[in-house]
Amino acid sequence: MRGDWIRIFSCAVIIAAGMGTGNAQPYPTKPIRIIVPFAPGGGTDMLGRSIAQKLTEAWGQAVVVDNRSGGGGNIGTDMVAKSPPDGYSLLMGYVGNLAINPFLFKDLPYNSVKDFAPITLAATAPNVLVAHPSVTAGSVKELVALAKSSPARLNYASAGNGTVGHMVAELFKTVTGTNIVHVPYKGNGAAITDMLAGNVQLMFSAPATVIHHVKAGKLKGLATTSPKRLAGLEEVPTFVEAGYAAVEGSAWYGVLAAAGTPQPIVAKLHRELVRIIRLPDIKERFASQGYDAVTCTPEEFAQLIKADLARWQKVVKASGARVD
Repeated sequence: MRGDWIRIFSCAVIIAAGMGTGNAQPYPTKPIRIIVPFAPGGGTDMLGRSIAQKLTEAWGQAVVVDNRSGGGGNIGTDMVAKSPPDGYSLLMGYVGNLAINPFLFKDLPYNSVKDFAPITLAATAPNVLVAHPSVTAGSVKELVALAKSSPARLNYASAGNGTVGHMVAELFKTVTGTNIVHVPYKGNGAAITDMLAGNVQLMFSAPATVIHHVKAGKLKGLATTSPKRLAGLEEVPTFVEAGYAAVEGSAWYGVLAAAGTPQPIVAKLHRELVRIIRLPDIKERFASQGYDAVTCTPEEFAQLIKADLARWQKVVKASGARVD
């Protein structure tokens, strides 16, 4: 009788071990989706598709981009926050939806700190302050003097309320003590069109959107928020050089999973994403669109999100911007 119990117990151990082995499947075993919370064709979409292509090649498993735009990026972001924490739904995150939107929207459905497992940064992009040629100022100091001489006479365009361009402009106003009027548009395209027509005078923009207009003399580049002068815009000084170091506002982009994603999966994604982002062709592709390829540890990414939440909260509060 005792021998029978030993045999039964041994079989149970073997079965349990087999079940455990079966459950610990290698990752990934099915398609992965990278949710881009914006429409196709933008910078976030380009970054997501570049990464998805390389992940597919590396793992032999389909990695597809799923554009879920709407709500200033909130709809797609919330989808990942509420997805199963298994590494099969990833977010192409952005400073706007993770560090600015929490203070713009009254009832945000996700928590930028608690609902995500940061994996790595992918890219950063500075902002360039450009002016229409009709603006007489040829430098930031001259622009500040002009704005102070006629408060509320100058205006500036943005791609919409709460965008990085809007927030950096509001930071500029706070730092310089100037009063320039915000004119929000529905996207960069409409804003740039009116800039070129002279209907608005100033704009903080990603380099890729304005670099060829500056080169063609259709817009004047006054300063960049980058730590050093930009390739292709070497003639444009930084805000540090212009004497306004506190005007800083680079956009960042990174990959995140849902909170609770197992650490081995986060670690595997981190290793592969860092390798991909450091590839020469990826760095070149990003640079051609005005982005710097950047990586970091999950812990460093988490700290960046917390730090930027604190920083942008002050800027949003000072601007009085709300999206309800």
